[in-house]
Amino acid sequence: QVQLVESGGGLVQPGGSLRLSCAASGVSGSSFRWYDMRWYRQAPGKQRELVASISSGGTTNYADSVKGRFTISRDNAKNTVYLQMNSVKPDDTAIYYCNTQPAVVLYWGQGTQVTVSS
Repeated sequence: QVQLVESGGGLVQPGGSLRLSCAASGVSGSSFRWYDMRWYRQAPGKQRELVASISSGGTTNYADSVKGRFTISRDNAKNTVYLQMNSVKPDDTAIYYCNTQPAVVLYWGQGTQVTVSS
């Protein structure tokens, strides 16, 4: 069974940067390279929203609200996907989750809190 563990969250000032990581375990062989990976976030009182995605082939997509500021990437050798967050804003404050659905089951991590505040 795949397990996803996010890390890298914390308190950051507006305009600052943060890099989130999502490490996958329980992955058989080198199959992680075939997983499409996604980052979501959920702010207090709001619905969970898709922030960024990266396909197995490396194609990336971003929510309009983060385009030009966030970058999603992956390291298949480490079974890890990253979210580089630059020029952060208070509206980026949320719990950030990664997910993947390699077959039928949808897997979520436990999330990592990002707080943008001065």
